[in-house]
Amino acid sequence: MNNAIFRFPTPKNEPVLGYAPKSVERQELERELTRQYETEIEIPLIIGGKEVRTGKIGKVVMPTEHKHVLATYHQCTEKEVKMAIDAALKARNAWADMPWEDRASIILRAGELFAKKYRYLMNAATMLGQGKNAFQAEIDSACEAIDFLRFNPFYAAQVYADQPFSPTTDCINRVEYRPLEGFIYSITPFNFTAIAVNLNISPVLMGNVTVWKPATTAILSNYYAMKILQEAGVPDGVINFLPGKGTTISDIVMQHPDFAGIHFTGSTGVFQNFWKTVGDNIAKYKTYPKLVGETGGKDFVFAHNSADAQELAVSIVRGAFEYQGQKCSAASRAYIPKSLWAETKKNIGAMLKTIKMGDVRDFGNFVNAVIDEASFDNIAGYIERAKKSKDAEIIFGGKCDKSVGYFVEPTVIEVKKTDYETMREEIFGPVISIYVYDDKDFERTLELCDQTSPYALTGSIFSNDRYATKIAEKALRFAAGNFYINDKPTGAVVGQQPFGGGRASGTNDKAGSYLNLVRWISPRTIKETLIPPADYKYPFLGK
Repeated sequence: MNNAIFRFPTPKNEPVLGYAPKSVERQELERELTRQYETEIEIPLIIGGKEVRTGKIGKVVMPTEHKHVLATYHQCTEKEVKMAIDAALKARNAWADMPWEDRASIILRAGELFAKKYRYLMNAATMLGQGKNAFQAEIDSACEAIDFLRFNPFYAAQVYADQPFSPTTDCINRVEYRPLEGFIYSITPFNFTAIAVNLNISPVLMGNVTVWKPATTAILSNYYAMKILQEAGVPDGVINFLPGKGTTISDIVMQHPDFAGIHFTGSTGVFQNFWKTVGDNIAKYKTYPKLVGETGGKDFVFAHNSADAQELAVSIVRGAFEYQGQKCSAASRAYIPKSLWAETKKNIGAMLKTIKMGDVRDFGNFVNAVIDEASFDNIAGYIERAKKSKDAEIIFGGKCDKSVGYFVEPTVIEVKKTDYETMREEIFGPVISIYVYDDKDFERTLELCDQTSPYALTGSIFSNDRYATKIAEKALRFAAGNFYINDKPTGAVVGQQPFGGGRASGTNDKAGSYLNLVRWISPRTIKETLIPPADYKYPFLGK
């Protein structure tokens, strides 16, 4: 029985290194960037601990230099998907039976490997392969990944330690926290290496096994993460690494009777289609699959006229343009009162004049490239339509160039209508739309903010009037799963701000807390009666 009496030390968030000029970490990272840039590697599938090569080849290129190949990777076919499921199910029983403390020890060792031995390898791979600058990579593929690996065992101890009450001396009540019956399908995104790690290790920590479909545009860092998890001691078959087309994998996985759940970060449309597919196949499964997903957002910054214009401008520039806006939590729409707009606009413009855009290896660049051509074309489409619309005006940025890399300037659009497309739809790029409202319409505009978009992931209120802050907090109660007061709507930290949202943004199962881990268990209650009754009669039967 995997019930906890042992407690691991209380974890602390991994410190973020600064990468200042001439610092040791800067020199180490630059050295690793050069090595990876000059070395093209081959990436196999990993099934049951073994490397598998299919000969069906894809290429990993740099978003900032899309003609430069970093790696070639093998793509799975239907055959390898079936092999991966078989390998996961073969590994399942032994892994589920392993004491939770031993599973946790493996995860904690992986955290130490990420923090020390492989920090620069992971950061360089994330920079080159996913287009992040050094600081954004450090936050992601180092610190957040390490935090997940350290905090999840701590939260697992809390889950396992929670036991029922035994009110009398004649019986013992206990709960066994079993893993799910079957395998978990993890589908991970390109934009956070840490999410790719967590979507596998959180179910695995609780005794489950996974079939992992990494994003095609994050295969380099994800492959290295898989190798680190193997080195940490994750047994063969517990995690199975399957680069390839999503439809090829999903069509087989979601027809399998032992399919027990999805751990997903990606688009709303894909996740909604998974729900439909599960519904259509529900009679095939041994258990009702658990569907855990985070699916994007249309995240807002809302300002009251008591806000500070400079602080507001910084939140918009950082919140919207760090990592080219390619965060589910990125600021994508803002509501600013007329009395603040002129100064806020001036401050935004002053900052944008100093921002440089270019290759990730140049540490002077704040903005880099968006992830691929499809993303570039989608973002450019919104910008071009805004240029032609009578309901929108581009006031900063708006230039796009994909000749060398997929570069989109940080772009600010002022809209005349709150339901203009860039206020409603997720763009996933360095574009923010701003609606300027009459100061007297504060509460009415809060209602519009709540109603405009189907998403409800993150949002923030800037206000130095506590009454106004409370009004906004109440009005926007269901508009964001992560709500910030006087801060940008990005930057959730594991253990501090558990992450997830509702409505079209997902199932709100809060990565970075115990709440996510409980989705990966199937509790069994056990009552042991020490001296069973020897007569069927109850006292009320007497005369």
